Amino acid sequence: MIYPKSLIPGDKIAILSPSSPVKEIYIDGAVRFFEEAGYIPVVMPYAKGPASGSYASRKEDRLDDLVSAWSDPSIRAVLCSRGGYGAVHLLRDISDDLLLSDPKWLIGYSDISALHARLLEAGIASIHGPMAKHITEEGAEDNCTQALMHILRGDSPLTYTAPTYDYNISGEAEGMLAGGNLAVLNGLFGTRYDILRDNTILFIEDISEAIYAVERMLYHILLSGGFDRIRGLIVGRFTDYRPDKNYTAMEDMISAFLRREGIGNIPVAFDFPVGHVRENYPMVEGAATTLRIDDMGVELKMRF
Repeated sequence: MIYPKSLIPGDKIAILSPSSPVKEIYIDGAVRFFEEAGYIPVVMPYAKGPASGSYASRKEDRLDDLVSAWSDPSIRAVLCSRGGYGAVHLLRDISDDLLLSDPKWLIGYSDISALHARLLEAGIASIHGPMAKHITEEGAEDNCTQALMHILRGDSPLTYTAPTYDYNISGEAEGMLAGGNLAVLNGLFGTRYDILRDNTILFIEDISEAIYAVERMLYHILLSGGFDRIRGLIVGRFTDYRPDKNYTAMEDMISAFLRREGIGNIPVAFDFPVGHVRENYPMVEGAATTLRIDDMGVELKMRF
């Protein structure tokens, strides 16, 4: 795994919008934050639009911003302004030659999980973490924002802890951390952009997905042999869904699925702070990771 170079004061950080439109105030807020942190933010030409339907701009423009930022040796990190939908449009037009010519940190979550999958295919680590809105609204003192800067500065290792949860399955695993938005990843399983390797510690989260739809995605992983490659599972936050006739909570369904399918030989952490929530810990995709779960809680240690 290739880990991009650590940032130093004065480095440039590009801000672009590869998916859906974003409010300008959030890009402007991210600009102020990075300036105050000692970096030079570069707002790419189409980061603020003009919007094209439900996308931040035309596919060609979104791609051009990404290629231009990655091709600029003075830019050392790329912040995606928001998710939404649209990043998958770009995958086939991003070459290994481009990515490997100058690996740099890419930051984002939600729909940006598609770009993380593309980087993992090229063997480059990236950051599933807060974007422009979070940085603007939560500020520099926010724990997640501070952890993001911790990663960008290269302060490895980074350890997170979380409290115990009734559905947790105790154990310890080591492997490569990978994951993100389950609906996005589900669309990539079985393709060249499939993130699952033989030593994957998988983390998942989602928003506005029906309980049965998430169960269907888990069965896709199971029936395609994906759970045979997973050494540990981190269930992040699933938000904005409704109870159904079978389950009152998403965690109830996931726990029942694991029991029903006999998946009890790997450590599983529930309610981990990652996802479409304020407490959205940045995760290093591709990091060498140790996951420990016991009666006292959860410990996740990433080395990058």
